[in-house]
Amino acid sequence: MESPNLEFEYGDTDGLTAELSELYSYTEEPEFSLNRDYFEEDFRNHGIYTEEQRAYIMRLLDALEVTDRDKRLKVARAILYLAQGVFDECDTETDVLHWSRHNVFLLYDMGIFTALLELLSMEIDNNQACSSAVRKPAISLADSTELRVLLSIMYLIVETIRVEMEDDRPEWRTAREAFKTELGSPLYNSEPFALLLFTMVTKFCSMSAPHFPMKKVLLLLWKTLLFTLGGFEDVQEMKVGVRARLSLPPLPEDSIKVVRSMRAASPPASAMELIEQQQQQKRGRRSRRPLVKQDSLDTYNERDPFKNDDARDEEDDGDDVDSGIEGEVDPLDRDVIIQPTPLPLLPRPPSERVSFPKGLPWAPKVREKDIEHFLEASRNKFIGFTLGKFRSLTLTKSPSSAPTIIHASFLPLPTQHKYISIAEVQIKREEELQQCPMTMGEEHVQETPAEALYVGMLPSLSQYVIALLKLLLAAAPTSKAKTDSINILADVLPEEMPITVLQSMKLGIDVNRHKEIIVKAISALLLLLLKHFKLNHIYQFEYVSQHLVFANCIPLILKFFNQNIMSYISAKNSICVLDFPHCAVHEMPELTAESLEAGDSNQFCWRNLFSCINLLRILNKLTKWKHSRTMMLVVFKSAPILKRALKVKQAMMQLYVLKLLKIQTKYLGRQWRKSNMKTMSAIYQKVRHRLNDDWAYGNDIDARPWDFQAEECALRESIEKFNTRRYDRNQNSEFAPVDNCLQSVLGQRVELPEDFHYSYEMWLEREVFSQPVQWEGLLQPSDPVAGHGGQGAHGCGGKMVHLD
Repeated sequence: MESPNLEFEYGDTDGLTAELSELYSYTEEPEFSLNRDYFEEDFRNHGIYTEEQRAYIMRLLDALEVTDRDKRLKVARAILYLAQGVFDECDTETDVLHWSRHNVFLLYDMGIFTALLELLSMEIDNNQACSSAVRKPAISLADSTELRVLLSIMYLIVETIRVEMEDDRPEWRTAREAFKTELGSPLYNSEPFALLLFTMVTKFCSMSAPHFPMKKVLLLLWKTLLFTLGGFEDVQEMKVGVRARLSLPPLPEDSIKVVRSMRAASPPASAMELIEQQQQQKRGRRSRRPLVKQDSLDTYNERDPFKNDDARDEEDDGDDVDSGIEGEVDPLDRDVIIQPTPLPLLPRPPSERVSFPKGLPWAPKVREKDIEHFLEASRNKFIGFTLGKFRSLTLTKSPSSAPTIIHASFLPLPTQHKYISIAEVQIKREEELQQCPMTMGEEHVQETPAEALYVGMLPSLSQYVIALLKLLLAAAPTSKAKTDSINILADVLPEEMPITVLQSMKLGIDVNRHKEIIVKAISALLLLLLKHFKLNHIYQFEYVSQHLVFANCIPLILKFFNQNIMSYISAKNSICVLDFPHCAVHEMPELTAESLEAGDSNQFCWRNLFSCINLLRILNKLTKWKHSRTMMLVVFKSAPILKRALKVKQAMMQLYVLKLLKIQTKYLGRQWRKSNMKTMSAIYQKVRHRLNDDWAYGNDIDARPWDFQAEECALRESIEKFNTRRYDRNQNSEFAPVDNCLQSVLGQRVELPEDFHYSYEMWLEREVFSQPVQWEGLLQPSDPVAGHGGQGAHGCGGKMVHLD
């Protein structure tokens, strides 16, 4: 059955209500009433909240500093109830969200976030809790109670303040900008707040803190980076600004708008559908044309590749059958064809056979190096001359270096479609700084949130990347549970395991939902890092990319997609009546096994489709313009996996699948391209055209051997030079002036260690007085080999004598 069109709008996040509900597991539902009870108990004992809000919150803030852990936890639960919108006093979900927003801004204004940060740091360094959790055979929800309460409050503050509303007060807008600057600046232990959360992730994955609630940590980390760095539309705006500062031409189009205006294409047929279609064709044609060759059939039955036929009659040849696109039947085979009665299907005119849209969605592009390669090949072809090391002389710089025919046919293309990326400018600038460190002067590095984050992540970047990929692997639906794998279910499993079938079904849905949310957070988090680092500096992006590739991110993503992707996207792992704030306002209906199996009425699961698109975009960023990584896609047999993903009729997801197929089509062979003409046509229609790109043919692949290891090593060398030049504090030591004056050097006061006076005489006795000195060695010539050409004792090849 063909899947329906999915009405999905891709964005930074889902709706606010959905994002807030995903913070809580269904096993945490009893704790909502616990938060309310602690607040009401504290409220009865201390003051009137409605009249003296600030004074009451100040008293709660003071109570957070008590030494008793139980009392601190009760106060934290009361604060969490305020941040949740005092739901017991609200009648609708809208009221809960309204009061939650009001209270969150008030809590931030009173300095609650800073106090919570100190408590969170204490809990992270709580070695007693970590050691007790390590010794436990099974970790449950109760082991992370304090951490979950603190992280929930901080998440509500970050997510609520991050989202802008039209009716926000002026002071709220000011608070939002201040909080954004505060989170992105190195104010917390000289590093951004996100680094503390990254540390929690690495501690959890190293098994030293298995009780950390990873889902809440990852959600908070993702929303912190989204808030401080900016979302996808912010990246697009920043890209426009950076191109203007670098005096580059503006972008040919807004990629976000282009993708949103795309329509999904009809997916290629599956193997089972193809077998059925072939059997139908054989049954229908056996009596009429028993000996007609397949090439002839395909010549007559070629059809519109973009025609969306719901009926799918036997005219459709499918996607894995030879489509006869290569042209007419071989003349040598014509005598084999027995002339039948007139064919029922006459060949259609060419204008009807393939109908393309009026205009392609993307403006074509060409890089300067592609232009130079074309000119080099043209010079060699027409006049037998190449520029060699002077290849940088382009057509516009040396018009006499190419024939007139090239001028007439190729000259408009570079000026009209040549695209210079920000990365090319940054690479060229970095090469100049490396070659001329003295004359170029010191580089001015703009202190952006992305720059501060990269500086903080740099020492432990590989650990962060490996930890995130470990969590992604553990949460992937295709991963099998192993005894040595990390346990990501510590903050979802209850203390007492379910005893009834209904409880088991509820917990199963909760566990699957928990894993889906983790995949969603990690995929969005990695994509954000790659996009912002690429805009900030290309070598920061390449450094993160290489760590991802070396940690097997490419096969991991392919393994994720090697499943029934339609089942994953349409999964019903949600219980709407248990989602917050619905469960806090309305009375709980009686749950039955039938209602749990039915799930919600949504056509697809938003977070799962969002995760799939994010992972495809990450895979595109890792492999773009990298031949070695493209070959990894080929080696891991990604083509059938990606082709199955085209079953999802959503334009944006199809676009990134087609991009991944396009970069490897030239390596898949001619037969694959012939058998997948529908996919090739979809690539032509939806993916941007790169001039001179032979993706659809690849005839010269065998003549272009790529040294894949050398490619990665050269990139790694460039990255290390960049990191050393910009971030190594001792980078200019070799250019520092040297003091050659004997008096000033000997007159410097040297700080000696405390035990120097006690061990000095012993050192003299052992190293100087007791060592025999071979004075005769000064008079003997040294060995010709050892002495570098037979230099005497007074030359540089003579033996050294220690006269300490």
